[in-house]
Amino acid sequence: MKQKRLLVGISGASGMPIAVELLRALKVSQTEVHLICTDSAVKTLSLETDNPINEIQSLADAVYDSHNIGASPASGSFPMDGMAVVPCSMKTLAGIHSGYSDNLLLRAADVTLKERRKLVLVTRECPLSNIHLRNMYEVSQAGAVILPPVLSYYNRPQSVEEMTRHIVGKILDQFEIEFNEFRRWEG
Repeated sequence: MKQKRLLVGISGASGMPIAVELLRALKVSQTEVHLICTDSAVKTLSLETDNPINEIQSLADAVYDSHNIGASPASGSFPMDGMAVVPCSMKTLAGIHSGYSDNLLLRAADVTLKERRKLVLVTRECPLSNIHLRNMYEVSQAGAVILPPVLSYYNRPQSVEEMTRHIVGKILDQFEIEFNEFRRWEG
């Protein structure tokens, strides 16, 4: 079976522990990971975690500068199995919705949609405005999966880390990547 190749974009919204846990899970799963972090993501990472950016980047097989609009993920001829934006800020969502590709993360998301590859957006904001809802709806109509990190309680989580792993399991399910830490409903 061919190794999966996944692009992970990290934007500046709150939710960095989810991105970190996703990268760790992908490393364990033997998925080839390509990573783009925006400038805002680097700043938010330092506010929400004790993980320095170089530690996060070491979890990826390839790391791209978000300002390098000519990097490989900017082209549809660069093969990817899909892309996850974790977390996805409302600014990033708006850029994807409008096709405003002023950085590599936005361009790569645009390419993912145009090539009909899976795009998962872990949108972060609360509460949601009509603009946010419209952007999510319209991007979903273009083929993206909107996967806000909504907590589940049926699995009786005992910690924030368990809740985070549950969200990561839902993200990985979208790409058919097995995650042993994901406790499924067994009603």
